[in-house]
Amino acid sequence: MPYQSFGDLRISFPGHTRYRDYYRELNLDSACVKVGYRVDDVNYLREMFTSFTDQVIMVRLTADRPGKITFNAVLTTPHQDALVDTDGECVTLSGVSSWHEGLKGKVEFQGRLATRVQGGAVSCRDGVLTVEGADEAVVYVSLATNFINYKDISADQVERARQYLEKAMQKNYTEAKQSHIDFFKAYMDRVSLNLGTGSTEQLPTDKRVEKFKTTHDAGLVATYFQFGRYLLICSSQPGGQPANLQGIWNDKLFPSWDSKYTCNINVEMNYWPAEVTNLSELHEPLFRMTREVSETGKETAEIMYGAKGWVLHHNTDIWRITGPLDKAPSGMWPSGGAWLCRHLWERYLYTGDVEFLRSAYPIMKEAGRFFDETMVKEPLHNWLVVCPSNSPENTHAGSGGKATTAAGCTMDNQLVFDLWTSIIATARLLGVDTEYAGHLEERLKEMPPMQIGRWGQLQEWMFDWDDPDDIHRHVSHLYGLFPSNQISPYRTPELFDAARTSLIHRGDPSTGWSMGWKVCLWARLLDGNHAYKLITEQLTLVRNEKKKGGTYPNLFDAHPPFQIDGNLGGCAGIAEMLIQSQQGFIEVLPALPAVWKEGSFKGLCVRGGGVVDASWKAGRLEKLTLHSRVKSAFKLKIPEQVKRVEVDRQQCDIQNGFIHLALDEGEQCEIVMKYKL
Repeated sequence: MPYQSFGDLRISFPGHTRYRDYYRELNLDSACVKVGYRVDDVNYLREMFTSFTDQVIMVRLTADRPGKITFNAVLTTPHQDALVDTDGECVTLSGVSSWHEGLKGKVEFQGRLATRVQGGAVSCRDGVLTVEGADEAVVYVSLATNFINYKDISADQVERARQYLEKAMQKNYTEAKQSHIDFFKAYMDRVSLNLGTGSTEQLPTDKRVEKFKTTHDAGLVATYFQFGRYLLICSSQPGGQPANLQGIWNDKLFPSWDSKYTCNINVEMNYWPAEVTNLSELHEPLFRMTREVSETGKETAEIMYGAKGWVLHHNTDIWRITGPLDKAPSGMWPSGGAWLCRHLWERYLYTGDVEFLRSAYPIMKEAGRFFDETMVKEPLHNWLVVCPSNSPENTHAGSGGKATTAAGCTMDNQLVFDLWTSIIATARLLGVDTEYAGHLEERLKEMPPMQIGRWGQLQEWMFDWDDPDDIHRHVSHLYGLFPSNQISPYRTPELFDAARTSLIHRGDPSTGWSMGWKVCLWARLLDGNHAYKLITEQLTLVRNEKKKGGTYPNLFDAHPPFQIDGNLGGCAGIAEMLIQSQQGFIEVLPALPAVWKEGSFKGLCVRGGGVVDASWKAGRLEKLTLHSRVKSAFKLKIPEQVKRVEVDRQQCDIQNGFIHLALDEGEQCEIVMKYKL
């Protein structure tokens, strides 16, 4: 079922068509919007935010002269058969989600609109809220549904909406706003990024994006990075739903791809920044969804495959569907559960939280059991493979380029390898399932290796079917390079080179989310200049183009249409350019492009429970501070030209290009690089 918009708050201001000096901003320090303009000799200001702490939208309307706030406010919706009414001093809008694909909508909702004013008069009748001659007005909108979880829709949406509104309206506006800002900043201020300033910072955002290819506006890149974090903070709060294809910004009843959870890349991409950019708690909605699809996926595994465990195909929704949907090129892919389980394992790697891993282990184990029961031996090599499946949404030459269904696709092999390997490691860490872990180890030996094809590429399929002219947006077989770590310049140099060859042939321009993934991939290939080229492609202004990826004037990612995953994938890619920890050691500035000659960051996270601040000049790392949230041992890669390293002003020995650090929980150390002349 589609993710749908409630509708709109519309405010009309008589006589304000003669405005001038219009200005609008989204403040990434406060998650508040301002709109200012002048009519005749009066300056008007609108301040807007969606309160994290009070669960209402607030709009404060002021002017620099008394008695000038006059407006009519209404709630509108594209939903059919919605009812607009008046309840005392409130406007209400009630309805139910739409019919779709022969199924009746079941989510009942209500919105409530009210105001508090200083001076002037207020009336509410026939679904219209009217304010005349006020000095100031604060407009409130509360929204609620009957949804509790995918099995329970028994909540009272009317009472919910009423309570949200009444509670919020009892508060002083200034205090309510500050409460909202404090909540937001507790997440946002964990990370800062400075890549330098330029001459375009005073221009409107769309102009900065339009000029980016020539200005190389480093400040815009830092803003784009923080905008990605802002989007995740706003659309993935603990206790809510995970960020879907458009986050919470979908404005349609029937959006593209229903604005659901596409599990063959898009929903996972939304959460790539969660751990590394210090937003670990925001992973919780995805983990809860993973737990819920592990419940519904048991039925799908049993009915479709006659198997134990659980399965998720390429898509799910709020009702946690797990069977195939849409067409075979996307729907007949059974590996969504394995990819979601990767996020459970990454949470442990970043935090060292054994209790979290203990709670996640049954989900991982049952996902692994499904593949153990359903994988089959292919006849040519006798390899253990997933079949039927596909390399998501791409066609292969084994059918003349017209079919997708295949066995033993490289991405499936990589996903199952990660899943089984994490199950084995977890079982041993927790001291459970020794026999089962040993069984999976033996099964891993039966699986296909990653293969290098006839033109030096990493093969996407079990057979050498890759087309060197294929520029498909999905680069699924490169999952092993990112977000996984199966392909490494240090452990698997031949596969590393083959992955680079594949990525070169795929090309750079693509859909917005695909370019976000490619930023991450080029960062893992340790090529900062090429990663930056992809950022340049991504920060290409898109206004109305139908088939061109890039960025809309408001910094939203253009698939097109708008998809939030490109923003969040690009955010994660910038972090990967600045810090990596997947190899078992920390590498700072592994893919620094030439244009970022000096800069700094604070608060980026590494596996092992560490948090890093760093600064650099002339392209060389100068200083970093490593904080440890848990008792942990860290290994830090030292740049080649470094002569000596000082840790807390004491010289530290460099051993084979690394230094070793052991920190207690809450401990930190400062590390300074001294370079050769």
